[in-house]
Amino acid sequence: MVSLYLPNGNPIDTEKFPYKLRWMERLERWAESRLALEEPLVLAGDYNVIAEPKDAKHPEAWVNDALFQPETRQAFRRLENLGFTDAIRSVADEAGIYTFWDYQAGAWQKNNGIHIDHLMLSPEAANRLESASIEKHVRAWEKPSDHVPVAISII
Repeated sequence: MVSLYLPNGNPIDTEKFPYKLRWMERLERWAESRLALEEPLVLAGDYNVIAEPKDAKHPEAWVNDALFQPETRQAFRRLENLGFTDAIRSVADEAGIYTFWDYQAGAWQKNNGIHIDHLMLSPEAANRLESASIEKHVRAWEKPSDHVPVAISII
């Protein structure tokens, strides 16, 4: 199990965005080397990546954000193409599945969220996946994080 926090990358017209992309390239190379071991591996954390339009309530609001840039999404897709499976998307593929709601403008109350927290499973881990869920109810707690837990059960 790897716990990671991928750089945000904003604003995109600064060095922060290329840094994010380089970080993702290093993750991809490292993950590829780990896959060669053919062991269960989970890369879990805040990827700061909106992988698909359905991963945002209003994708048009994110077109100038590093989280939704084509280069960011392509880098995430390359990780998937190595053989990783997004645990949540393997059990639920519909729109409206979010893991983050901003504190501003009533985002939580309006369900104006984004899916940016991912548990990426190697083939060996995906074969053992029993369940995956987003613990959305946690966001309604007093003084919650803007992110909610993503949970999996692996047998």
